[in-house]
Amino acid sequence: MVQEFKYRGYNIEQLKSMALEQFLLLLPSRQRRSLNRGISDVKRKLLEEVKQARDGKLDTPIRTHCRDMIILPYMVGLTIHIYSGKEFVAVEIKPPMVGHYLGEYVITNKKVVHGTPGIGASRSSLYVPLK
Repeated sequence: MVQEFKYRGYNIEQLKSMALEQFLLLLPSRQRRSLNRGISDVKRKLLEEVKQARDGKLDTPIRTHCRDMIILPYMVGLTIHIYSGKEFVAVEIKPPMVGHYLGEYVITNKKVVHGTPGIGASRSSLYVPLK
């Protein structure tokens, strides 16, 4: 049996029908403080695009540089393209992501893969032991 998602005892449908002020009381203090201090113009634009996409009026993908936006319940089910510093990465919002930041799901750095020694390297650095 698949376990139903619950956030602090509420399922996703109850969270979607809840007023923002009630939902804020369920969030941890850092996220609550961020939303209480006000929503910037960039975040407001993102929220408007989310509402349009939810209503089916938006045919282009939602793209944003706003990595510090908190995922709200009515964003669940949408795909948002978040900027990683190099490219936009598509992230599908799922119920367990509610209350987290968008930037948590897009990595901004990648593993360093070292190549062979470059020009000017000493002859000893070219040596690679065989096993």
